[in-house]
Amino acid sequence: MDGGDALVRLAKQQRQYRIASLLESGTVTSQAQLVDLLAESGVVATQATVSRDLEDMGAVKIRVRGGETAYALPELPSQRVAPEDHLRRVLSEWLVDVAFNGPVVVLRTPPGSAHVVASAIDRAGLDDILGTVAGDDTLMVIASENVGGEKVADMFAELAGL
Repeated sequence: MDGGDALVRLAKQQRQYRIASLLESGTVTSQAQLVDLLAESGVVATQATVSRDLEDMGAVKIRVRGGETAYALPELPSQRVAPEDHLRRVLSEWLVDVAFNGPVVVLRTPPGSAHVVASAIDRAGLDDILGTVAGDDTLMVIASENVGGEKVADMFAELAGL
């Protein structure tokens, strides 16, 4: 960026996207360095804002070559696949009822827990699942047409020990 260019203030999602790109493309050892890197790319952000962004994004400090620490992001949820043991554990702890109608499977959880189960299902990368929608204590799971809800409901019930 040359001296005549003005810095812009980005929306949170845009700024966090830039931060993720910077963390993935190089070693960032401090929040001050990250503020400087953002400024070099034309984005204004304070250290406090960067700190909140890193926390929101789940960034962690890891040890890199030479013993130095640097910020890193866990894999994106869409790229992370939970092992079946994790799904089994989540379902056995949080799933209280399973029903289905056609390709729709309805799962019930204690109040405030549906998102935990939905996230575990989404991260499991199950081919027979098109997606989930979670409320407070209920979530819908849409099974692929060729498999149907009954098979998926049976699988969840078995994993949960119901």
